[in-house]
Amino acid sequence: MNKKLYLPLIIFLGLAMAFLVQLQRNSQGDDPKTLESALVGKPVPTKTLPDLLSDKTYDESLFKQGKPVLLNVWATWCPTCYAEHQYLNQLAKQGVTIIGLDYKDNNAKAMKWLKDLGNPYQVVLKDEKGSFALDLGVYGAPETFIVDGNGVIHYRYAGDVNEKVWQETLQPIYQKLGGGKE
Repeated sequence: MNKKLYLPLIIFLGLAMAFLVQLQRNSQGDDPKTLESALVGKPVPTKTLPDLLSDKTYDESLFKQGKPVLLNVWATWCPTCYAEHQYLNQLAKQGVTIIGLDYKDNNAKAMKWLKDLGNPYQVVLKDEKGSFALDLGVYGAPETFIVDGNGVIHYRYAGDVNEKVWQETLQPIYQKLGGGKE
């Protein structure tokens, strides 16, 4: 039999095996939304970024204010970001400190989005080229990081923050780090 006939079969079997392994992992609770970032336990990357809504710039000292923050990666082109935005507004009204990272976005659209939908963020960092997000290991938007008051990343969540995610996953970590005690 011709060796060239075996190559597609081997490729197919390899892909099928990888697919089955991932299905097995997912069925055992391996949720890709909770994949741990390589930066968990490490400081927020060093970078200076402009603020979307002012002429200010911020560096990693923004995350060293003595209290934990949520760093929320979002964009106007992201439908899931739209879905979570109202809940982020609710969290901000409850006193949760949220810093936004506007990821690979159009500045005018982002400013209009915040004007129309409300601004849950204490600061909105612009990351037009996605370099800071890349340093964070971001896969896409939305993603949310919990950063302690010393600028150390404690958790990464990929997906929309909603009431269930907040109450069951993020809030316990945020409170353990001293958040919500304003």
